Amino acid sequence: MDDFNVVYSYSRAQAIADGVLVDVTEQAKQAGFKLPVAIGDHLFNGYIIPPDGLEGEGQSLEGRLNDVFEMLKAAAACRWNESRVMFDVIFVMAPRMIQKVLILAVAGPGDNGEPVLTICLPEDE
Repeated sequence: MDDFNVVYSYSRAQAIADGVLVDVTEQAKQAGFKLPVAIGDHLFNGYIIPPDGLEGEGQSLEGRLNDVFEMLKAAAACRWNESRVMFDVIFVMAPRMIQKVLILAVAGPGDNGEPVLTICLPEDE
């Protein structure tokens, strides 16, 4: 095997500091997760943060995060031995308008080899 030099590396901590990943570890702990959890910014800003005007529709950041966590737990329970799982979540995007979104969750090593969980849109992997 040939040796290679790393030209550039982008750490998870840098991605969180830059806002490319959003750290939701504390909220995930409340939902029963034991690993540090981060969500990709496109998923977080595009779907988990409710669009303006939906407060009266019962939509909140906390509720949408909980929906993602619960659907991930259900999907992972069916595929307990895989490090990657895809699952759908339905989001209310406007009054009487919903959107089904395919989401990817990947368990892998963090910056220091520790187990972490990253949740994102499949195209953002």
